[in-house]
Amino acid sequence: MNKLAVAIFLFCSLGVSAQSPKELRDSLAVASDCLAYHPDSIDLRLKKASWNLQLEQWDYARSEYDYVLKLDKNNIAALYYRAYVNEKLGRYKFARLDYQNLLVIIPGNFEASLGLALLNQKDKHFTEALDLLNTLCERYPSRSEAFAARAGVEVEREMYELADYDYSQALLLEPENTDYLLSRVDARIKAGLKAEAREDLDRLVKLGVSKSNLLDFYKLTK
Repeated sequence: MNKLAVAIFLFCSLGVSAQSPKELRDSLAVASDCLAYHPDSIDLRLKKASWNLQLEQWDYARSEYDYVLKLDKNNIAALYYRAYVNEKLGRYKFARLDYQNLLVIIPGNFEASLGLALLNQKDKHFTEALDLLNTLCERYPSRSEAFAARAGVEVEREMYELADYDYSQALLLEPENTDYLLSRVDARIKAGLKAEAREDLDRLVKLGVSKSNLLDFYKLTK
């Protein structure tokens, strides 16, 4: 597992250990107190920033990542999560720079490349997004996220049959992923593949999705 994947795993683990807002604020207070005595501790600042992130305190999190990167300009966790924070703040130019700098340090990294592709999609840079996602799908054929992300761009560009194919590829890798299935329903309806979309809806019901939540989609398949 590469260093960025480890950083993402550890961040997700933090979310499990501090679930409620009160627990998050308590953890944040402890980290802030510790930083008063150890202001240059990168580990402490990354932990504090992770709790800022979970509380959606984007500016505070960005300040922590800025500080970490002043101490260690190549800190991959700080670069990755600052890109995420900058995107949340609508600072797309700065988010793009963080992803690009990250990819200089770890060329071809899946998480950073996917983050940059999704940012390009959000910023309406569709050609760049598709180019990068094409590369990811070729380089990481076992990663369903790459195919699903490419399908999302294709839907936005009204390339519905291509999206149907990519969601199908993602579902070959994760057959019970209800998000992918529902997205393929939408793509198939837009492509005029109503019978196939209805089959997907029936499959969603078998997977435990309430049929009452799918009624609007069922109506579109008639």
